[in-house]
Amino acid sequence: MKQDVHLVLKFQERHINMINDELFMEEALKEAKLASLEDEVPVGAVIVLDGKIISRGHNTRKKDNQISHHAEINAIESAESNLGYLPLFGATIYVTLEPCPMCAYAIMDSHIERVVYGSVDPNKGAITTLNIFNKSLGSKVEVCGNIKQEECRDILKKFFKDKR
Repeated sequence: MKQDVHLVLKFQERHINMINDELFMEEALKEAKLASLEDEVPVGAVIVLDGKIISRGHNTRKKDNQISHHAEINAIESAESNLGYLPLFGATIYVTLEPCPMCAYAIMDSHIERVVYGSVDPNKGAITTLNIFNKSLGSKVEVCGNIKQEECRDILKKFFKDKR
C-alpha cells in the first residue's frame, strides 16, 4: 500500500514538473522572440527559483558587440544582479536551445541545479554532443530536454530562413 501511494505521488510530482517546465519554457520563448526582433539569433532563457522567475535573458551578441552575450550568460548575470549574490543553489534555467559548452560551464559554476532546454543543437550542444553534464565527470546538474521542442526549433528555422 505504501509503495502504491509513493508511486502515485511520484507520478503527480512529475506531472506538475512537466506542466511547470512548459509554462516556463513559454517565457523563454518570449525572450527568444525579443532576440529575433533585435536581429539576434533567437535564443531565450529564464531562471526560476522557488517557483518564480528571477531573471530573463536573450542573445545580445550583435547589439552588445560581445561574443559571450548568450541568453544563458545574460540570464545568469541578471540573476546575480537581481539577487545580489551567487551561487544559484536550487535554481532551474530554461533555455530554448541546448546550451553550448561556454554556457554549460557557466551554469555549473553558478551552481544552477537544473537545465531544461527546448531544441537540440546538433553542432555545438554541450549536452547531446559533448555530454558535459555527465554525472561521472562530477556534474550535479539535472537535465531535461525537448520541452516545447517544435516551437523552439521553429523560431530558429524561421530566423535563419528569413536571413537567406
